Amino acid sequence: MVTICILQAKMQSLTLAIKEIAELAIKKPTLHKKYQLGFNYLSSLDSNNGANARDVENQAVKTPRQGGYRATYFIFAMMLLDNIGFVANMVSLVLYFMLVMHFDYSGSATTTTNLLGTAFLLTIVGGFISDTYMNRLNTCILFGIIQLLGYILLVIQSHDKKLQPEPCLKPRCVHGTKALLFYTSIYLLALGGGGIRGCVPALGADQFDEKKPKERVQLASFFNWFLFSITIGASIGVTFVVYVSSEFQWYKGFIISLSCSAAGLIFIASGKRFYRTRVPGESPLLRVLQVLLVTVKNWRVKVPKNSDELYEIHESNLKKKLIPHTNQFWVLDKAAVLPEGAEARKWKVCTVTQVEEVKILTRMMPILLSTIIMNTCLAQLQTFSIQQGTLMNTYIGTFNIPAASIPVIPLVFMTLLIPVYEFAFVPLVRRITGHPNGITELQRVGVGLVLSAISMVIAGVVEVKRKHEFNDHHHHQISLFWLSFHYAIFGVADMFTLVGLLEFFYKEAPEDMRSLSTSFSFLSLSIGYYLSSAFVELINLVTSKLAKSKKGWLEGRDLNQNHVELFYWFLAILSMLNFLIYLLCAKWYKYQNGVSFDRGMLLKDAPPCNDEKVCTSFVSTCQNIHLNQDHQESSH
Repeated sequence: MVTICILQAKMQSLTLAIKEIAELAIKKPTLHKKYQLGFNYLSSLDSNNGANARDVENQAVKTPRQGGYRATYFIFAMMLLDNIGFVANMVSLVLYFMLVMHFDYSGSATTTTNLLGTAFLLTIVGGFISDTYMNRLNTCILFGIIQLLGYILLVIQSHDKKLQPEPCLKPRCVHGTKALLFYTSIYLLALGGGGIRGCVPALGADQFDEKKPKERVQLASFFNWFLFSITIGASIGVTFVVYVSSEFQWYKGFIISLSCSAAGLIFIASGKRFYRTRVPGESPLLRVLQVLLVTVKNWRVKVPKNSDELYEIHESNLKKKLIPHTNQFWVLDKAAVLPEGAEARKWKVCTVTQVEEVKILTRMMPILLSTIIMNTCLAQLQTFSIQQGTLMNTYIGTFNIPAASIPVIPLVFMTLLIPVYEFAFVPLVRRITGHPNGITELQRVGVGLVLSAISMVIAGVVEVKRKHEFNDHHHHQISLFWLSFHYAIFGVADMFTLVGLLEFFYKEAPEDMRSLSTSFSFLSLSIGYYLSSAFVELINLVTSKLAKSKKGWLEGRDLNQNHVELFYWFLAILSMLNFLIYLLCAKWYKYQNGVSFDRGMLLKDAPPCNDEKVCTSFVSTCQNIHLNQDHQESSH
């Protein structure tokens, strides 16, 4: 009966609206654009249309075919293809630096971590450009072209031996023009790959409207399948591409990476008509800078006790959602104080919404910083663990497995566990917690941090085992698959943490800062890689002074004489201390955009129909009824 009443009410309102639009069209035939805007306003409840009433005037007119999971298939395909080459190079370049460019162990490790640190640091550039100057699709294509240029230069140098350095006894043997070509190629790869990863997650997430309960749940699933597409591509890369590079010719592996990257660009560009595209706005970094500078200028100004006295622009003029005032970080409120009689100018006063945006980013910073140590641990799996693999038995029967292919083990674990997590774990835990994702984003990150510490403990034990067998049993080499234990555990840790961070930074960020915010996940990776390089240098510096041999734990070209296991255990202790700090940060953090999840609305009360529009409209109407009832009760 309730359903019939709701449908009747919807039909009446729809009839009146169409009649009004028709009258306008008859009186003023030139208002065809308004007719389109009116129609889009009515259809904004549709799950395939993400623009709300305020966005319609600012964004391109959306058709019902845009957005939703269909649009994300192009993004998944692009990430799968691009990561075939990107991840293959992440794990194999350390060997390329050693065997072709003739770096020593620590030199190749630090060069690799510096490269990867730069790549993930440059995600900030991609996020900034897509939020400010270009839409996310065009930004992705631009950086994709830059990445292709890097691959082309890498193919040229790896193919021509005249462009490669001669072996030497120094930590680094590449100099002059060869060094210029070498560093230009790898850092073009870093710029292109980083820029792509700074905008693609937000482009995919934009295809879902989190104001709608159904699409909010789909948004959480999107990040799981986004990681799934990455792991499929990475699995192909670390097996097939790495095998071709190490067993045949390095340039052939780079050609495969180049081809896959180009194909990925074609895929994501071909889905253009299916995407919901957000129009770039004012620079988010500039808005943050304005708040900080005005706060300093108004340092001696008193903040009024009544927050209504702070400066704000009316929502209709601002043309975006206002953020309500909060008392946290009250010092920043000084930027929103407008003295009596003063004129409101851009660098003289900031709106409450602008100040609250900075507060949100400030609240996120401790979460970002407390995930860096985990990514320092990840760097070891792409450097020292690969180098360990070269000194182990890499054969299964007569088949030789490249040491750089060992990361396929965590990737296989992730590939198998992501569907299990999505279809089994989340529905089960959701019934217990009532949370749409089963557990919160911060809980998910915490699980990953604990597992990463366990992984480092096991990595140290395996290295002790390897050295014991080699030194005490006539250079006996244990199987490469001993490394699979800590790789597998870290793979599960990465599944929890990376997706948790991406979802956390997207949902919690202000709408105009979402590309920049999701790139914070990769910023954590970047700092982790740089910190790994710093730790290697620092450990060598300190231990060389303490050791009788005057040699650092990680120095030289003989890994059997080094103490990588002690370095792993140092990181394990650091990881546990970091986890305790993370617990405090997570407990302190208050979710910004939390929306109550009504299980009955999604699972029980919805009418049994196959029409997605009707079902979505039903959920939206139920929400409006509840809001109206609450308003009427409060007025009485």
